Amino acid sequence: MTTSEERRAPACVLVIFGASGDLTARKLLPALERLAAYGALPPEVALVGVARTVMTDEEFGAYCREKVPGTDNPRWADLVSRARYVHGGYDDPATYTRLAEVLGECDRTHGTAANRVYYLATPPRLFGPIALSLGKAGLGTPAGDAFVRAVIEKPFGWDEDSARELYADLTSAFTEEQIFRIDHYLAKETVQNLLALRFANSIFEPIWNRTWVDNVQITVAETLGVGERGGFYETTGAMRDIVQNHVLQVLSLFLMEPPTSFHPEAIRDEKVKLLRAIRPVDGERDIATNAVRGQYTRGGTRADLMPGYREEPGVDPLSSTETFVAMRLDIDNWRWTGVPVYVRTGKRLPARVTEVAMQFHRPPHLPLFPGTAADLEPDTLVVRVQPDEGLSLRFGAKVPGHAFRVQKASMDFSYQSFEEQSPDAYERVILDALVGDPTLFIRADEVGRSWHIVDPVLRYWAADPRPIPLYQAATWGPPEATALITRDGRSWRHST
Repeated sequence: MTTSEERRAPACVLVIFGASGDLTARKLLPALERLAAYGALPPEVALVGVARTVMTDEEFGAYCREKVPGTDNPRWADLVSRARYVHGGYDDPATYTRLAEVLGECDRTHGTAANRVYYLATPPRLFGPIALSLGKAGLGTPAGDAFVRAVIEKPFGWDEDSARELYADLTSAFTEEQIFRIDHYLAKETVQNLLALRFANSIFEPIWNRTWVDNVQITVAETLGVGERGGFYETTGAMRDIVQNHVLQVLSLFLMEPPTSFHPEAIRDEKVKLLRAIRPVDGERDIATNAVRGQYTRGGTRADLMPGYREEPGVDPLSSTETFVAMRLDIDNWRWTGVPVYVRTGKRLPARVTEVAMQFHRPPHLPLFPGTAADLEPDTLVVRVQPDEGLSLRFGAKVPGHAFRVQKASMDFSYQSFEEQSPDAYERVILDALVGDPTLFIRADEVGRSWHIVDPVLRYWAADPRPIPLYQAATWGPPEATALITRDGRSWRHST
């Protein structure tokens, strides 16, 4: 990709809307401190916070230091000592008048060259109003050769229609090229390594197709419940929270056609082509067969009894919000026709694991190995995204001894084998936004196509009068999820 010397932010002002909020404190400020420590933020980078909370410039600098304790990084100390702050309502024109003044002062004092990156670390409902206000204030239009960019977090709308409305609001102030939509999963080292795995190794591409692959499984499993996020989760659910973005983004990177180059648009073009090839799960019969939802109930052990979803704070006692989703997706293109893709995500599952597993066809003549054929698992290539980042190749090997007995063995690669430390996902996305590299950000047509895939299922579930299937906490989802894959003669990984 690029050298470390090139991965240095240009002169600019990073403006964080929602500067006093949780996302800024937990993710953005620690990431900025590490980027400063690496030397990726030169003195010509300035930080400006915008929020409703009343603070002075000095108090905002102290707030930044408080949220990143225990560091003696002089570059970070310099950045926050120069930090500026604007307080006011996000829909108040006076807020943007004051912001324009502060940005002009940064240009004159710190040499930020009229370059701006606006990071919208606010609740999603404010994305549109902030963009509209920036546009009305003339703050979305670059001056001369300068750049202006807007960075927004997921979710990108509530459904396909609301995503289109958000796009209209954003493009009232910015062009599509100026908009950087974050899915931090794409900035994880293991997810990025999918590109290297496929296109830097000639041994994989010949078998990356329906001739050799039996099925693909994507699992995003969490052991935690919704905790204090019950109010948020009630309006979201697992399909919107995980499947529409994280799962479909990883799926498209894993299964897309080779790009013509590593240019950002070449990669994003291939992702969109793959998403367009996914057959929508639509119609009552299709959804009943290929999509399963579930909700966790009280479970665990006597010593560690976990509450059910409806017992969590902020959750409706009669809620039908899904905390688990399993789906079978089919891809209608030359490479993948006939290869089912099983996706599964849920809360309060037995293990925390995010992985992509490609299972290959079984050998054509297993009777060569009497007594072991029935138990011999298919060869599998596993990309582990978390918690143990790395790759595993599972294959059959002879067990030592006089008998000829075969069982599964594995070759493992761990990212811990590198001396270099993997950067946090937010370090990568912030630096990419400052540099202007859109490779790991999501284009508008990707957003629209992802909603097009999941919207029919969400509409069907919303109108379904039947009770939502339930599963006990610390189990692998409702029985319907097992039936979804076993009817195809297959089984989930991590299903026991």
